Amino acid sequence: MKRWLLAAIPLPALAHGFGQRFDLPLPLWMFMAGAGATVAVTFLLLARQRHLQPRAPGQAFTLLQHIPLAGALATSLRLAVLALYLLVLCAGFFGTQNPFKNIAPAMVWAVWWVGLAFVSALLGDLWALVNPLDTMYRWTLGERRAVLAWPRWAGVWPAALLFFAFVNMELNWEGSEQPASLAAAMLAYSCLSWLGMFLFGRRTWLAHGEVFAVVFGMLARFAPNQVRRGRWQLRPFGAGLLVRAPLGWSHIVLVMLMLASVSLDGLLETQPWLDLQDAVALPPALLRCAALCILPAVFLLAYLAVCRAIACCGGGATLAPTAGWYVLTLVPIAIAYHFAHYLSFLAMAGQYLIPLASDPLNLGWDLFGTRFYFVRLGLVDARMVWYVSLFAIVAGHVAAVWLGHQTALRQFGTRATRSQLPMLALMVAYTLLSLWIIAQPIVNG
Repeated sequence: MKRWLLAAIPLPALAHGFGQRFDLPLPLWMFMAGAGATVAVTFLLLARQRHLQPRAPGQAFTLLQHIPLAGALATSLRLAVLALYLLVLCAGFFGTQNPFKNIAPAMVWAVWWVGLAFVSALLGDLWALVNPLDTMYRWTLGERRAVLAWPRWAGVWPAALLFFAFVNMELNWEGSEQPASLAAAMLAYSCLSWLGMFLFGRRTWLAHGEVFAVVFGMLARFAPNQVRRGRWQLRPFGAGLLVRAPLGWSHIVLVMLMLASVSLDGLLETQPWLDLQDAVALPPALLRCAALCILPAVFLLAYLAVCRAIACCGGGATLAPTAGWYVLTLVPIAIAYHFAHYLSFLAMAGQYLIPLASDPLNLGWDLFGTRFYFVRLGLVDARMVWYVSLFAIVAGHVAAVWLGHQTALRQFGTRATRSQLPMLALMVAYTLLSLWIIAQPIVNG
C-alpha cells in the first residue's frame, strides 16, 4: 500500500519513521522489558478487584436526549462524503494515472482506510453515518423487504472473507497503486454491497456482510461516543467491547485477521522479511499471500491455546464460549498497532492531499491556492514516531488487560485473577513482538 510513497523516501529509518534515521537512546531490550513490565504491573493492580462494580463498566449515560439539528447535520455529512466518493471514482477513471498527482490513492488508503479507522476508534462510528454505499441505496431504493433471510450460521463470515480479500489486495495487488484500478475495485465492491442489501436487506447486510461497516463498527466500540436513536451517549474508552454474550467463530476469525494483517504489513517492510524472501524459492507475491494465510492461523491457534488455558484455570469452562467472551478484548491491540504502524504514512499522505485538493483531476486548477504546496518528508520524524508508537502499543495492551479482567469477573467471579494468567502471557508476548517490528528499519524491497 505504501510503496508509492516509499519510492519518494531515500533513507531507511529506525522506528518505522520516514526521512530520517533515529537510533534508540537505549537498547531495544530495555524498552521491551519496560513495556512488558508495565503490562504485568497493570495485571497485578487489577488483581485486587475481586467483584464487578455495582455500575457495569460498559454502561453508557446519555449526554443529550436529542441532538440539535441532528437530521440536517447527518444529511450534510452524507452529501459531502457522497461527493467525495464520486470525485474519487471520477479521478480514478478519468484523471492522470500518476499516483502522486491523482487524489484517488491518497483518499482511499490514507483518509479512508487509515484515517477513518483512527476516527472510529477515538471518536465513534462515523462510517455508519456517512457510508456512501448506504446513502445511495437508501436514497434510491429505500427500505425494501429482503428477498432472502440471513442464515444464522453465516454470522459475519462474508465480512471476514471480504476483509481477507481486501488485505490481500492491499499487500499483494499491483493495481492498489493505480487510480483506475482502485476506482474499478471501488465500483465492483459497491455493486456487491448493493446486491447484498437488495437480497438480504440493507440493515442485515451492513451488520454482517459490508466488511467496512463491520470492521469500523468493531473499532468504534472502543470509542467513548455512541449515538443511538438520536441520543448522544458517553461511556469509558473500551467499555463498548465488553460483550453480554460470547461471540461466534466468524467474529473470532475476523479479529485474528485484523491483528495478523497489520502485523504482517509492518513485517513486510523489515530486513528479516527480505532475508526470508531471498532464502525461499517463491515469487514475492506468492510468499506474501502464503504469509497472509499462515500468520492469522498462527494467531488463531495461539489465541485458542490461551483460551483453553483460561477455561481450565477458571474452573472447566468450554473452549468456544471462552474464545467468544474474550475476542473483543484484543481489539485495543489492533487499534494500537494500526496507529503505531500507519502514523508516519498518514502524515506523509496527508501532505500529498494538500496540493491534490486544489487540483484533484490534474487539470491545472488551483482551487484553494495549495497546488504548489511543498511536501516535507521530515514533518513527523522517526523519534516522534517511536515514542508515539511505544505509548500506543503499551496503552493498547493495558486496555486489553483491563477488558480481559472485567470479562473474567463476569465469567468466573472470584477465580478471575487466576484465569487471566494465560492471557497476561499472551499480552506480554504480543507487546514484545509489536515493539520489535516497530523498531526495525524500513526497507523497500
